Amino acid sequence: MITAGRPRLLLVGINPGRRSGEVGHHFAGNGNPFWRLLHASGLTPSLLPYAEDQRLAQFGIALTNLCPRTTRTAAELTRVEIARGRVALARKIARWRPAVVAFVGVSLYRSYFGVTTGPGPGAKPETVAGARVFVVPNPSGLNASFPGFAHKLRWYRALASFVDEIAPARATPE
Repeated sequence: MITAGRPRLLLVGINPGRRSGEVGHHFAGNGNPFWRLLHASGLTPSLLPYAEDQRLAQFGIALTNLCPRTTRTAAELTRVEIARGRVALARKIARWRPAVVAFVGVSLYRSYFGVTTGPGPGAKPETVAGARVFVVPNPSGLNASFPGFAHKLRWYRALASFVDEIAPARATPE
């Protein structure tokens, strides 16, 4: 979990994958484009390696997961774990008071809000403890709905614009 005072943006993943669990850093899977997407979209001014995930705080970004348990796939999570994660995440959001909460994955957003179908990525009408909600595609290469980097980058750029509109950036060191 990475926090930054009152972050402009809280990124929420579903849970750590095996590689992230092994090394103790978010989105550490080989070939996972998450960090490249953050940089290419302008959310971070430099390309951060996963081992420097704590540096997100310098840019007003916090990062957490819905569920803490490491799994090979999110499908291994139980309903009880997800329900417990929902409660814990709502508490974190209320405590940290981010301007924007971005769910990293459409299925994560749907699970959190109990929505079974509906629109894909983008700004959402829901709020959590006053934070605006946005959804970006899961960066995994296994995401068939958004198979290429460019398909995902479009939404990460939209997130960057949304965050800048809701909570303009403060000058931060690189």
